[in-house]
Amino acid sequence: MNRLATLICLAAFISVPLWLRDPYLLNALITTGIFIIGAMSLNLLLGFTGQLSLGHIAFFGIGAYVSALTSLGFDVPIVGDFHIVHVPWPPIAGFGLAIIVAALCGYLVGRLSFRVRGAYFVIVTISFAEVVRLVALNWVDLTQGPLALTNIPSISIGLPGLGYWVLKTKLQNYYLVLAVAAASYWLISRLVHSHYGRAMRGLMENETLAVAVGIDVTKTLTLAAVISAGIAGAAGSLYAHYIRIIDPDVFAFISTVTMVIMVVSGGKGSLAGPVIGGVIFGLLPVFLRPIMPPEAQWITYGGVLIAILFVLPRGIVPTLAPLLGLSRATGNKAPRTVDVAEDRA
Repeated sequence: MNRLATLICLAAFISVPLWLRDPYLLNALITTGIFIIGAMSLNLLLGFTGQLSLGHIAFFGIGAYVSALTSLGFDVPIVGDFHIVHVPWPPIAGFGLAIIVAALCGYLVGRLSFRVRGAYFVIVTISFAEVVRLVALNWVDLTQGPLALTNIPSISIGLPGLGYWVLKTKLQNYYLVLAVAAASYWLISRLVHSHYGRAMRGLMENETLAVAVGIDVTKTLTLAAVISAGIAGAAGSLYAHYIRIIDPDVFAFISTVTMVIMVVSGGKGSLAGPVIGGVIFGLLPVFLRPIMPPEAQWITYGGVLIAILFVLPRGIVPTLAPLLGLSRATGNKAPRTVDVAEDRA
């Protein structure tokens, strides 16, 4: 049932451009899909390790800037006449570097911040995001500051003997985002069903017992942070090459809040939760915009969120999946620290 449900959902998403001809709605699906990738990466921390990161948008923004600067090139003065010069590389190289640099930042933040828990960890992540935003705002020679990086090239894929295939159209970008989202979903699924995934769940459920059976807390949580940050960096890269202009507003705190809403409403700790929550709260403003003034839109948005959390406090997927016989597809199996001990035996 797990594979069947996943394949049905994937087939449904693949078929969307075949019957949806409205370019405005297709654009909304693309941007929503990018933020769903970010929400899936956040869910790896929040849902499977219990660590709330309110600075997660930093990795998204780092991925966007790294990918954009890699494909645009730059000439940055450092000291006196010494400059760092980078000639433009293909955008696909920027996509790869965005993942690597974001993952490295996730490693550094994880090694430093996982020494603390609870509110202290939240403060560390928010502070990191604010520092990165200020760097992007004030290092004008590199990032153009509030003037923004413009004319970012679209992602292109090299085809042997045929040159480069430039993904410019909405249809092409839709399938690119869908492919990255599917790959991210598969990677997270493999991780959470592995030994490390059981260790993460064990730490979230009972950290004292998990440590007692030999789980390395820092190593396990840092691995989750690295993979989570790398996926968020990939989402940021897609965003930069699709929108083709970025400025420090990409680090806006509301973007992190949006990802948290997607995760919590869909069901944290479930693989499909961020996808379902992302579709609902990513597209809801699009459908409300033509029929309501801005104030009413936000009231309705908040009302729908409150209603979901009151009626389905565990989230949409964890509550409804067992009723539909799809509990295995959610990935929301109760943690058993004893499994980790058995694996180590």
